Amino acid sequence: KSCQKPVDKYIEYDPVIILINAILCKAQAYRHILFNTKINIHGKLYIFCLLCEAYLRWLQLQDSSQNTDPDDLIRYAKEWDFYRMFGIASLEQTSFLVGIFITLWWMRPEMLKTKSDFVLLLKALLLSSYGKLLIIPAVIWEHDYTPLCLAFIKVFVLISNSQAIRVTLNLNRMLPWLAIFFGLILENGVVYLFQKMGWDV
Repeated sequence: KSCQKPVDKYIEYDPVIILINAILCKAQAYRHILFNTKINIHGKLYIFCLLCEAYLRWLQLQDSSQNTDPDDLIRYAKEWDFYRMFGIASLEQTSFLVGIFITLWWMRPEMLKTKSDFVLLLKALLLSSYGKLLIIPAVIWEHDYTPLCLAFIKVFVLISNSQAIRVTLNLNRMLPWLAIFFGLILENGVVYLFQKMGWDV
């Protein structure tokens, strides 16, 4: 019933094929992963993605200091800036998710009636943020096009989030993008608030 087909064809597929189809943002692959598998890594994946994001921000913060003293390597190991970046990334991601939930609940309150509906949507959004792991190779193979790569990663994650909302709540394409738009507005509001407080974000 969740797949809207007589049989879920992905049951017979190899996990690599399923992963490739999920990377291609195919709705059927998302339905299979969310409804017909028992994947329970969304919490760990979320933390790991936040660590990647915090590391990227921390690295950019260190680059902006332009200090090449070798003694700074020891100081960097003891710095709390990384943990501050992790906290800021966590607050931004949380505000993004809250913006999505508020928009969907306001537009379609019947879709999110029970706690299990919220939990399923949260799990889908966290799993669909797997694209943030691409930050690791973008940082390792740093080159002139790194900012462009990071922008593409952000767009890919937003497309994945849209597909996850669409599949989980069985919606058309417009409403998930509207929810993501309001989520981005709330996230950028948090960024603006941090900048007004004088924090490097």
